[in-house]
Amino acid sequence: MWRRVASFSPFISSTKSSTLSQLGPTLKIWESFTTGAPIPVNHGISSKDSTPFITFVLGGPGSGKGTQCAKIVDTFGFKHLSAGDLLRREIACNSESGSTILDTIKEGQIVPSEVTVRLIRREMELSNNHKFLIDGFPRSEENRIAFERIIGAEPNIVLFFDCPEEEMVKRVLNRNQGRVDDNIDTIKKRLKVFEALNLPVVNHYAKKGKLHKICAVGAEDEIFEQVRPVFAGCEVISES
Repeated sequence: MWRRVASFSPFISSTKSSTLSQLGPTLKIWESFTTGAPIPVNHGISSKDSTPFITFVLGGPGSGKGTQCAKIVDTFGFKHLSAGDLLRREIACNSESGSTILDTIKEGQIVPSEVTVRLIRREMELSNNHKFLIDGFPRSEENRIAFERIIGAEPNIVLFFDCPEEEMVKRVLNRNQGRVDDNIDTIKKRLKVFEALNLPVVNHYAKKGKLHKICAVGAEDEIFEQVRPVFAGCEVISES
Protein backbone atom coordinates (compact mmCIF):
# COMPACT_ATOMS: atom_id res chain seq x y z
CA MET A 1 0.00 0.00 0.00
CA TRP A 2 2.73 2.46 1.01
CA ARG A 3 4.76 1.51 -2.06
CA ARG A 4 1.85 2.51 -4.24
CA VAL A 5 1.47 5.83 -2.51
CA ALA A 6 5.21 6.41 -2.70
CA SER A 7 5.15 5.77 -6.45
CA PHE A 8 3.52 9.17 -6.88
CA SER A 9 6.69 10.88 -5.58
CA PRO A 10 8.74 11.23 -8.82
CA PHE A 11 5.67 12.49 -10.62
CA ILE A 12 4.82 14.94 -7.86
CA SER A 13 8.33 16.35 -7.64
CA SER A 14 8.31 17.22 -11.33
CA THR A 15 4.75 18.52 -11.48
CA LYS A 16 3.83 22.19 -11.32
CA SER A 17 2.04 23.40 -8.22
CA SER A 18 -1.07 24.24 -10.27
CA THR A 19 -1.31 20.63 -11.41
CA LEU A 20 -0.82 19.42 -7.85
CA SER A 21 -3.69 21.62 -6.81
CA GLN A 22 -5.90 19.92 -9.38
CA LEU A 23 -4.73 16.49 -8.23
CA GLY A 24 -5.42 17.26 -4.59
CA PRO A 25 -8.99 15.88 -4.41
CA THR A 26 -7.94 12.71 -6.29
CA LEU A 27 -5.06 12.03 -3.91
CA LYS A 28 -7.31 12.64 -0.92
CA ILE A 29 -9.85 10.14 -2.23
CA TRP A 30 -7.04 7.60 -2.81
CA GLU A 31 -5.84 8.10 0.75
CA SER A 32 -9.37 7.72 2.08
CA PHE A 33 -10.00 4.43 0.29
CA THR A 34 -6.65 2.78 1.08
CA THR A 35 -6.07 3.93 4.65
CA GLY A 36 -9.39 5.16 5.98
CA ALA A 37 -7.66 8.30 7.28
CA PRO A 38 -10.04 11.11 8.31
CA ILE A 39 -10.47 13.59 5.48
CA PRO A 40 -12.59 16.76 5.51
CA VAL A 41 -15.63 16.28 3.29
CA ASN A 42 -15.57 18.67 0.35
CA HIS A 43 -18.57 18.49 -1.95
CA GLY A 44 -17.80 21.60 -3.98
CA ILE A 45 -20.65 23.53 -2.34
CA SER A 46 -20.83 26.36 0.14
CA SER A 47 -19.33 25.71 3.57
CA LYS A 48 -22.76 26.25 5.12
CA ASP A 49 -24.07 23.16 3.32
CA SER A 50 -20.87 21.07 3.32
CA THR A 51 -21.85 18.92 6.31
CA PRO A 52 -23.32 15.70 4.90
CA PHE A 53 -26.99 15.02 5.61
CA ILE A 54 -27.13 11.24 5.92
CA THR A 55 -30.22 9.05 5.82
CA PHE A 56 -30.12 5.29 6.36
CA VAL A 57 -32.89 3.27 4.70
CA LEU A 58 -33.49 -0.07 6.39
CA GLY A 59 -35.96 -2.85 5.73
CA GLY A 60 -36.09 -6.54 4.95
CA PRO A 61 -36.10 -8.06 1.46
CA GLY A 62 -39.41 -7.20 -0.17
CA SER A 63 -40.15 -4.31 2.19
CA GLY A 64 -40.28 -1.89 -0.76
CA LYS A 65 -37.42 0.35 0.36
CA GLY A 66 -35.93 0.51 -3.15
CA THR A 67 -39.18 1.87 -4.59
CA GLN A 68 -39.42 4.47 -1.84
CA CYS A 69 -35.77 5.47 -2.30
CA ALA A 70 -36.54 6.39 -5.91
CA LYS A 71 -39.41 8.60 -4.75
CA ILE A 72 -37.23 10.28 -2.11
CA VAL A 73 -34.55 11.02 -4.69
CA ASP A 74 -37.08 12.49 -7.13
CA THR A 75 -38.84 14.57 -4.48
CA PHE A 76 -36.02 15.75 -2.23
CA GLY A 77 -32.91 15.54 -4.43
CA PHE A 78 -30.87 13.02 -2.47
CA LYS A 79 -27.88 11.12 -3.84
CA HIS A 80 -28.86 7.43 -3.67
CA LEU A 81 -26.11 5.05 -2.56
CA SER A 82 -26.86 1.32 -2.55
CA ALA A 83 -24.20 -0.76 -0.82
CA GLY A 84 -25.03 -3.76 -2.99
CA ASP A 85 -24.79 -1.74 -6.21
CA LEU A 86 -21.43 -0.27 -5.17
CA LEU A 87 -20.00 -3.72 -4.48
CA ARG A 88 -21.28 -5.07 -7.81
CA ARG A 89 -19.87 -2.07 -9.69
CA GLU A 90 -16.48 -2.46 -8.04
CA ILE A 91 -16.42 -6.12 -9.10
CA ALA A 92 -17.42 -5.19 -12.67
CA CYS A 93 -14.53 -2.70 -12.89
CA ASN A 94 -12.04 -5.56 -12.50
CA SER A 95 -10.11 -3.51 -9.97
CA GLU A 96 -7.86 -5.08 -7.37
CA SER A 97 -10.39 -4.35 -4.63
CA GLY A 98 -13.15 -5.72 -6.87
CA SER A 99 -11.26 -8.99 -7.30
CA THR A 100 -10.84 -9.23 -3.54
CA ILE A 101 -14.56 -8.62 -3.03
CA LEU A 102 -15.47 -11.28 -5.61
CA ASP A 103 -13.12 -13.84 -4.03
CA THR A 104 -14.66 -13.13 -0.63
CA ILE A 105 -18.18 -13.70 -1.96
CA LYS A 106 -17.16 -16.88 -3.82
CA GLU A 107 -15.75 -18.26 -0.58
CA GLY A 108 -19.12 -17.69 1.06
CA GLN A 109 -17.74 -15.02 3.34
CA ILE A 110 -19.24 -11.63 4.20
CA VAL A 111 -17.49 -8.62 2.67
CA PRO A 112 -15.71 -6.78 5.53
CA SER A 113 -17.59 -3.74 6.78
CA GLU A 114 -14.56 -1.51 6.19
CA VAL A 115 -14.51 -2.35 2.48
CA THR A 116 -18.17 -1.45 1.98
CA VAL A 117 -17.94 1.73 4.05
CA ARG A 118 -14.91 2.97 2.12
CA LEU A 119 -16.77 2.44 -1.16
CA ILE A 120 -19.62 4.52 0.26
CA ARG A 121 -17.19 7.15 1.48
CA ARG A 122 -15.52 7.39 -1.92
CA GLU A 123 -18.89 8.08 -3.56
CA MET A 124 -19.65 10.74 -0.95
CA GLU A 125 -16.30 12.42 -1.63
CA LEU A 126 -16.92 12.42 -5.38
CA SER A 127 -20.46 13.79 -5.17
CA ASN A 128 -21.45 17.45 -5.45
CA ASN A 129 -24.51 16.63 -3.38
CA HIS A 130 -24.50 16.84 0.42
CA LYS A 131 -27.68 14.78 0.94
CA PHE A 132 -27.09 11.04 0.95
CA LEU A 133 -29.64 8.23 0.98
CA ILE A 134 -27.81 5.05 2.00
CA ASP A 135 -29.92 2.05 1.03
CA GLY A 136 -29.65 -1.32 2.79
CA PHE A 137 -26.74 -0.38 5.02
CA PRO A 138 -25.83 -0.86 7.83
CA ARG A 139 -27.10 -4.42 8.04
CA SER A 140 -25.55 -5.19 11.41
CA GLU A 141 -24.08 -3.54 14.49
CA GLU A 142 -20.62 -4.24 13.08
CA ASN A 143 -21.59 -2.34 9.91
CA ARG A 144 -22.95 0.54 11.96
CA ILE A 145 -19.85 0.87 14.13
CA ALA A 146 -17.55 0.74 11.08
CA PHE A 147 -19.59 3.41 9.29
CA GLU A 148 -19.56 5.83 12.20
CA ARG A 149 -15.83 5.27 12.76
CA ILE A 150 -14.71 5.66 9.14
CA ILE A 151 -17.16 8.35 8.03
CA GLY A 152 -16.90 10.15 11.36
CA ALA A 153 -20.63 10.90 11.45
CA GLU A 154 -23.95 9.40 12.46
CA PRO A 155 -27.06 9.44 10.27
CA ASN A 156 -29.42 12.37 10.66
CA ILE A 157 -32.43 10.19 9.88
CA VAL A 158 -33.04 6.44 9.88
CA LEU A 159 -36.04 5.10 7.97
CA PHE A 160 -37.20 1.59 8.80
CA PHE A 161 -39.76 0.06 6.45
CA ASP A 162 -41.71 -2.28 8.69
CA CYS A 163 -43.48 -5.02 6.75
CA PRO A 164 -45.06 -8.33 7.88
CA GLU A 165 -43.13 -11.45 6.97
CA GLU A 166 -45.98 -12.88 4.89
CA GLU A 167 -46.13 -9.72 2.76
CA MET A 168 -42.37 -9.65 2.19
CA VAL A 169 -42.35 -13.33 1.17
CA LYS A 170 -45.17 -12.68 -1.31
CA ARG A 171 -43.41 -9.66 -2.81
CA VAL A 172 -40.08 -11.43 -3.22
CA LEU A 173 -41.77 -14.37 -4.94
CA ASN A 174 -43.76 -12.06 -7.22
CA ARG A 175 -40.90 -9.87 -8.39
CA ASN A 176 -39.30 -12.87 -10.14
CA GLN A 177 -35.67 -11.75 -10.13
CA GLY A 178 -34.49 -15.11 -11.39
CA ARG A 179 -32.80 -16.01 -8.11
CA VAL A 180 -32.59 -19.76 -7.55
CA ASP A 181 -33.00 -19.20 -3.81
CA ASP A 182 -36.33 -17.39 -4.16
CA ASN A 183 -38.54 -20.09 -2.67
CA ILE A 184 -40.55 -19.78 0.52
CA ASP A 185 -38.14 -21.65 2.80
CA THR A 186 -35.02 -19.80 1.69
CA ILE A 187 -36.79 -16.43 1.72
CA LYS A 188 -37.89 -17.04 5.30
CA LYS A 189 -34.32 -17.94 6.24
CA ARG A 190 -33.11 -14.66 4.71
CA LEU A 191 -35.72 -12.79 6.72
CA LYS A 192 -34.62 -14.50 9.94
CA VAL A 193 -31.01 -13.50 9.25
CA PHE A 194 -32.14 -9.95 8.54
CA GLU A 195 -34.10 -9.81 11.77
CA ALA A 196 -31.23 -11.16 13.86
CA LEU A 197 -28.63 -8.78 12.41
CA ASN A 198 -30.60 -5.66 11.56
CA LEU A 199 -33.01 -5.21 14.45
CA PRO A 200 -30.21 -4.32 16.91
CA VAL A 201 -29.34 -1.45 14.54
CA VAL A 202 -32.99 -0.41 14.42
CA ASN A 203 -33.23 -0.50 18.21
CA HIS A 204 -30.00 1.48 18.60
CA TYR A 205 -31.28 4.39 16.54
CA ALA A 206 -34.73 4.18 18.10
CA LYS A 207 -33.12 4.81 21.48
CA LYS A 208 -31.30 7.82 20.02
CA GLY A 209 -34.55 9.27 18.67
CA LYS A 210 -33.42 9.04 15.03
CA LEU A 211 -35.66 6.19 13.87
CA HIS A 212 -38.79 6.74 11.79
CA LYS A 213 -40.82 3.55 11.41
CA ILE A 214 -42.82 3.41 8.18
CA CYS A 215 -45.70 0.98 7.72
CA ALA A 216 -44.69 -0.63 4.42
CA VAL A 217 -48.09 -2.13 3.60
CA GLY A 218 -50.34 -0.50 1.02
CA ALA A 219 -50.00 1.34 -2.28
CA GLU A 220 -46.62 2.92 -3.09
CA ASP A 221 -47.98 6.47 -2.98
CA GLU A 222 -49.77 5.83 0.30
CA ILE A 223 -46.54 4.61 1.87
CA PHE A 224 -44.67 7.64 0.54
CA GLU A 225 -47.16 9.93 2.25
CA GLN A 226 -45.72 8.60 5.52
CA VAL A 227 -42.19 9.29 4.30
CA ARG A 228 -42.70 12.83 2.99
CA PRO A 229 -43.29 14.52 6.40
CA VAL A 230 -40.05 13.05 7.77
CA PHE A 231 -38.02 15.13 5.32
CA ALA A 232 -40.42 18.05 4.97
CA GLY A 233 -39.74 18.97 8.59
CA CYS A 234 -35.97 19.34 8.06
CA GLU A 235 -34.67 22.86 7.39
CA VAL A 236 -31.90 21.67 5.06
CA ILE A 237 -34.32 19.64 2.90
CA SER A 238 -36.62 21.11 0.28
CA GLU A 239 -38.82 19.46 -2.32
CA SER A 240 -37.54 19.49 -5.90
